Amino acid sequence: MKKLLFLAVVATLVLIYTQFLGARTYPPGILVKSDPVQVMIDTPMEALQKEGFSLKPLARYTIEARVLHTKHYWGGYPSQLAPYDVAVGWGPMSDQKVLDKLTISQGNRFYFYEWKDSPPIPVDQIICHSANMHLIPSSSTVLHAIAWLRPGDIVRMRGLLIEATDPAHPEAPPWRSSLSRTDTGNGACEIMWVESIAKY
Repeated sequence: MKKLLFLAVVATLVLIYTQFLGARTYPPGILVKSDPVQVMIDTPMEALQKEGFSLKPLARYTIEARVLHTKHYWGGYPSQLAPYDVAVGWGPMSDQKVLDKLTISQGNRFYFYEWKDSPPIPVDQIICHSANMHLIPSSSTVLHAIAWLRPGDIVRMRGLLIEATDPAHPEAPPWRSSLSRTDTGNGACEIMWVESIAKY
């Protein structure tokens, strides 16, 4: 009886993990065909305030993408401002047959991809169809939604790309979002003030 109970508990935990926490997979095919939409802000907007930081809006941003990986950072700047990084992909980087041949990881506020033998698509296509995003939640509701993202989710986010400065330390360089989808390396991540988020 105890053995049956144990097996039932294990089966339930596996089901919970696969249904709610594990990565979602799909048949081959592009899931998100549209590119992110960025509209530069020509008329200066009033800076937003978050965790003592001043956030200067640079562009309005809407993105629909597949979640590739998520990472929660703890303690200190910039983690108190943007506690989650989410790596996302669209176009060919939302295709299961491409992602099956890549290993995706995150660390030190960067996103990494690796492959065995040869890349499944040209590297420049990986670069311009994926991004590592530092997400600044505009509310506790948005924060909760970000925290529950998992690889494979299709997500739509609206908000602002921003430049963050710390008024208490004016000598510190600003933390500025990338405004390009084709850059790589340090400074290539999008820093987004997320106003709304929805999963599909």
